[in-house]
Amino acid sequence: MNDFLLENPQIKSIRMVAADLNGQARGKRIARRFAGKALSEGTRFPYSVMNLDIWGEDIDDSPLVFEAGDPDGILKPTERGFVPVPWLETPTALLPIWMFHEDGAPFDGDPRHALRVVIDRYTARGLTPVVATELEFYIIDDRGKELRVPPSPRSGIRRQQAEILALRQLDAFDGFLTALYDGCEAMDIPADTMISEAGPGQFEINFMHQPDAMKAADDAWLFKILTRGLARSHGFAASFMAKPYPDYAGNGLHTHFSVLDADGCNVFDDGTAQGSDTLRHAVAGCLAAMPGSMLIFGPHASSYDRYVPGAHAPTKSAWAYENRTTALRIPSGPHAARRIEHRVAGGDVNPYLFLAAVLGAALDGIERAAEPPEAITGSAYAQDLPRLPITWADAIEAFDQSPEIARIFTPDLRANLLATKRQELRYMAELSPEEQQELYLDTV
Repeated sequence: MNDFLLENPQIKSIRMVAADLNGQARGKRIARRFAGKALSEGTRFPYSVMNLDIWGEDIDDSPLVFEAGDPDGILKPTERGFVPVPWLETPTALLPIWMFHEDGAPFDGDPRHALRVVIDRYTARGLTPVVATELEFYIIDDRGKELRVPPSPRSGIRRQQAEILALRQLDAFDGFLTALYDGCEAMDIPADTMISEAGPGQFEINFMHQPDAMKAADDAWLFKILTRGLARSHGFAASFMAKPYPDYAGNGLHTHFSVLDADGCNVFDDGTAQGSDTLRHAVAGCLAAMPGSMLIFGPHASSYDRYVPGAHAPTKSAWAYENRTTALRIPSGPHAARRIEHRVAGGDVNPYLFLAAVLGAALDGIERAAEPPEAITGSAYAQDLPRLPITWADAIEAFDQSPEIARIFTPDLRANLLATKRQELRYMAELSPEEQQELYLDTV
């Protein structure tokens, strides 16, 4: 890691940053000349910092705060190492970190460790998940009383309309999108295809498949930080909020995943278009855990504005082949690339908890050799299918009661997340829709 600083003498400051349960970046700025100490010894901040609410406040009656004396954990650099910070004028490097106890044991309340536990379970079975994510976001002019698409830097025109796969939209904001791709290249985020989406100023970015689920989560988390930072430097906001505009499509975070065995073969492929028994077991696991996972797929008050029938967000638990109305889609294509697309989560999720929930549920189904219901045909919105929790309060309770969630996440992480979301639920009742929008717009 010191090689990065030697190769980049222009770096003046360093951000040491971890993801809390809400996916918020928490950390410190340190001077370059003390970077060696930070690398060798890590840094410290209270365990409770990993468990703040969306306003950045302590959780009432949390055992991590006054009951325990608000003690420190030790935060050490992750395997990611330094990445540049292209959205600041001061030459800066960001060092991702994660939390441990004094004896070196992982702190269960760190969401990155939650994903590591799931990955280790795959490794113990000789399996490797291969993961790609697709992330939607809006660019927004939030300077006035109402949110609007920014004017085109090319024409000065605001096009407050749907622009699905519109080359005009990509051209209009080419400067920002090029800077975004350059930032991804510098930060080793494998950004592939970009399209304009269904909302005004909405885009979708696809990341390349990779046999490293932790890096995929890191990439999504860093991309959100990068995009918000670059957008502000271009004079507008970038929002991954689940539904910034009530009348336009929401932002989703989909993942495509398959699983390789020790020989590098895709265990979802049996040489047919239907896929293997293992694929069906994974589907069954994902469907079983889906109600309890909704708090992770929709973690905020505004998340549930996205879950409405006919709005390209699943509201029922079902799967199908090549069908985008279902929660789980099995895409067509070469048999060797047989995979599952998980389509439920919003763009406002914590990527570490999201992939832990999805991959953990799939592995749970594989281990239990669970069988799914029949794949459906036709629109899932029009059929009598199991409904997902589509209110925040219901999702909190489903998470609390889910045996599948209990098999994926540690008791401490579940307790911390429940305490966080129950506190936010209480306080959010005092906010108007406009205040909620202001809170979430470029926070999540």
